[in-house]
This record gives sequence, structure tokens and C-alpha cells, in this order.
Amino acid sequence: MTHERDRKSLHAINLGLGINVLLAIVKTTFGILGHSPALLAEGINSTSDVAYYIAASVLVRMANKPADREHPYGHRQFESIGSLLIGSFIVATAVAVFWDAIDKVWDFVDGVAASQGSHPFVLWVALATVAIKIFLTRYVRRLGRETQNPVVDALAYDHRNDLFSASAASVGIFLGQRGLPWVDPLAGALVALLILRTGIFVLRESSSALMGVIPARTLAERIAALLKDVNGVKQLEELQAHRFGPHIVLTLTIGIDGALSVYEGDDIASRVEETLLHSIPNVRRAHVHYHPAEEEHAGLTIDEILDQSRRQKSPYQKT
Repeated sequence: MTHERDRKSLHAINLGLGINVLLAIVKTTFGILGHSPALLAEGINSTSDVAYYIAASVLVRMANKPADREHPYGHRQFESIGSLLIGSFIVATAVAVFWDAIDKVWDFVDGVAASQGSHPFVLWVALATVAIKIFLTRYVRRLGRETQNPVVDALAYDHRNDLFSASAASVGIFLGQRGLPWVDPLAGALVALLILRTGIFVLRESSSALMGVIPARTLAERIAALLKDVNGVKQLEELQAHRFGPHIVLTLTIGIDGALSVYEGDDIASRVEETLLHSIPNVRRAHVHYHPAEEEHAGLTIDEILDQSRRQKSPYQKT
């Protein structure tokens, strides 16, 4: 299962890398020969895509390394690092595109810039880019859902950004050929804002994955439901999680009958661990702490359990 996930992740990266290399060459060449600044900018954008696709490929391969003494849970955090890198590139691209677009709009308003007119063929190159990016957005998004790999998800968002950018370039080229050259950079500025929003979203998601985060409510509800079927568990008091790529390590505190022996308590904790490992595929390990059930923790809701867990120091923080 893990091997198939890694294969699909690398397939998504290599497919995007190969197509972006081709697009970078074609768009840059026709942008220069066809006198189209919009298509030339698209070619430069594809060239920058190639750079971080290579970086993403290296990081995903590093994430595939098996666990060792220093990294007992493996190297899957490299996937989140790769997603963080892609998000940073997306934000940087958005800022650069927005600044350049506003500068060009001002030049047209100030009368400094003038349209030379582009070759009719460059519009077809831009439209072909739109078609290719529609396919890549849908295909890579599906691979992202199948692999649950943050790098693949980030690449799907990047393909969508390229789709927006290529669409804006197509509109700008079309109207520029009809005497409205200022539409091109104005559309580019609006697209840059959409790209910036996506980049911030990718950065936020990848940053959360790199930190020990409290599990989502749906996961907490599933764990609480499973524990109700484990004989001897009276209450769930705390629940924390840490993500390692597709894997989750759980740390939870349960309340049991205080009259039980240590051996009996250990047996209950072992059954809790076994239940979680067999019922939730992404759980790699579960650390179960138990102590006598307390009245103040009786009947806690999921939200109260999560709030209480947030107030506790993460077991992964150094003391």
C-alpha cells in the first residue's frame, strides 16, 4: 500500500515536471518570436515551476527512506517540507506577477508602453496551455486524494494556478490583438491575487502538518466511538496526535476503574492500542496512558476533550 502511494506521488511529480519542461520551451520560444510579453511571462513561470518540481522530487524520494534509529517513525515529514517549499514558491510567484502586472498597467496609463501586436499563433499556444492545465489539475487532484500526500495536493493547486494564469494570458493576448493591450496586465494582477490566496492556504496546511496538532473533530469522534466498545474503558480524557506524512501517532489518556491492578490496567491499554491500530488505517502507533477514572472527567464532550488536550503540553515538546 505504501509502495503504491509512493509510486503515484512520484508519477504526479514526474508528469508535471515533464510537461512543464515542454511548456517552458514552447511558451518562451513563441513568446519571443511572436512578440507576446504575456506568453513570454507564462514561459518564465513554467521555467520556475521546473525548479521546484525538481526540489519536490528530491524531497519525496527522501521521504521514502525507511525508519532508522534517529527517525523511528520514518522520514515522511519531508513531504510536508516539500509542500511548504511549493507554497513558498507559489507566494513568491504571486508577488512577482502582481508587481509586474501593476507596473505594466501603469506604463500603459502613463503612455510609456505601446503594443507591438503579437503573432496570431501565440493565442493557440496559450489556449493549448489552458487545456493541458485543466487535465493536470483534475488528474493530480485525484492522485492527491488517493495518496493523501501534501506535496501532490500542493502540486494540484499549482496546476490550478497555472490554469488561471494561462486563461488570463489568453484573454489578454486575444484583446491585445484587437487593440486593448492593457487588459493583459490587469487580468494578470487579478490572477496574482488568486495565486497568493492559494499559496497562503498551502503554507498554512503544510505548517500545521509539521507541528503536533490536535486531531480533527471527525477523527476524535471516531476514536471515542471505538473506545466505547473496549471493555474496561470508562472515559476518554485527553487526545493528541502528531502526523508523519500519511501516518498518525496518537497519545491518549483514558480513565479506568481505580480498583484494578496494574496488570489489568495494562491489559486494557493494550486492547485500546490494538483496537486503534486495526480500526484506523493511518494510525502508526498509539501511546495509551491510564489512571483511575475521575468524576470531573465523566461525560466530557468531544469539544471538551479537545479543549483540555490543547491546554496540555505536547509530549513531543522538550522540557
